[in-house]
Amino acid sequence: MKNAWMDEALELARQGLGRTSPNPAVGAVIVQDGEIVGRGFHVYARKKHAEIVALEQAGDRARGATVYVSLEPCSFQGRTPPCAGALVNAGVARVVTAMEDPNPRVAGQGIRELREAGIAVDVLSGYSEEAAQLNEAYVHSMRTGRPLVTLKAALTLDGKISAPDDNSGWITSERARAHVQQIRHQADAILTGIGTVLADDCLLTDRTGLERSRPLLRIVADSTLRIPLDSRMVASSAGDLLIVTTSAAPEDRRRALEERGVRVLVFDGPGGRADLQKLLEYLAGEQYRSLMIESGSKLNWAVLEAGAADKVFFYYAPKILGGLRSLPVAGGTGRLRRTDAIRLTGVKLHSIPPDEFAVEAYVEK
Repeated sequence: MKNAWMDEALELARQGLGRTSPNPAVGAVIVQDGEIVGRGFHVYARKKHAEIVALEQAGDRARGATVYVSLEPCSFQGRTPPCAGALVNAGVARVVTAMEDPNPRVAGQGIRELREAGIAVDVLSGYSEEAAQLNEAYVHSMRTGRPLVTLKAALTLDGKISAPDDNSGWITSERARAHVQQIRHQADAILTGIGTVLADDCLLTDRTGLERSRPLLRIVADSTLRIPLDSRMVASSAGDLLIVTTSAAPEDRRRALEERGVRVLVFDGPGGRADLQKLLEYLAGEQYRSLMIESGSKLNWAVLEAGAADKVFFYYAPKILGGLRSLPVAGGTGRLRRTDAIRLTGVKLHSIPPDEFAVEAYVEK
C-alpha cells in the first residue's frame, strides 16, 4: 500500500546519494494535521542527520506530529547525538520507518527506545525492499562486514571488451558512459589492473561534478609496481590513489610512488598476485562501503573466480567484434563445464536509447 509521506521521505533520501558514505542516505518528513511541517535529508559534510534537519525546520509544530523516516532512527552517540533521543525530546507522537537499521549498533534499539518513551512506531514492511535498495552498499556492508563489489564492463553483443590491434574509440555511446558516471558517483572506491592503466593511461575519476562525502578512492592492482611515474593517475594523485602490490615489487619504485603522494600496500596473494580478499578487508576497516571494478579480462576473471564480486553491471553496445583474439569480458581459464558456470540472479535490464542496454545482476554465492 502506497504512502505519500514515505514516498517523500525516500525521495529526500535519494538527494543524499554519493554524499553520505560511510553513513546511509536518509530522508525524513514531519507531518502535523495532514501538512508537512519539516523535511530533511542527511549529507555527511553537514553532520546533522535527516531527522534533526526536519525537527529544526518544524520547530514547535513537531510536538504531537508523525515522523516518516526512510531508516530507523539511530540510538547511539556518533558524530552527532542519537536521533531517537531527539525525537523523544521533541515530543513527536508517532514514528513511521521503512526499515530497521542493519547496523549492529542500532538493529532495532532505536525503535525500542521510542516505544519505551511512549511513542508509537510502525515499520512499513511494504517499503523495506525499496529502502534497502536505496542504501544497498550500506546494508550489504553492515550485514557482511565487507564492501559491496560491483564488476562493471562495456561489451559488444558477443561479449568482447577489446580488439586485438587497435582499441581507440569507445565500445558504448556517450549516453551509456554518462550512466556509468552516475553509478561511479555512488561508489566509494574503484579498482583497475595495471594492464588497463598501461593500455589506456586512464584517470578513473568521478566526472559527474556532484558533491561527494569523500574523494573516490582509485586503486590499481599492480604486483610489481609497473605503473609509470608520469601516468595521468600518478600525476593527478591527491591522496586518492592506492596501489596494491606484492613483496616482489622493487623498493625503489615504492619509495618513488610514495614521494608523489601515492599509498602503496603490500598484499601478497596466490600466484604472485595482489590478494583481493586482503584488499576488501582493508577497505572494510577504512569504512569504504562499496567498490566498483572497471578492468581488463584477466582481473575480471580473477575477481569472479575468487568469489569477490557481488554484482555485475554490464553495458552492451550493438556491435560484434568476433574472432578468437578479441578479449572476452572474463578471460583466464574460465569454467570448463557448462554446469559449473557462475550464475547470476535478480537480473534487471536498463534501456539506454536508442539501442543500447545494461544488465544489472547479482552473483549467486
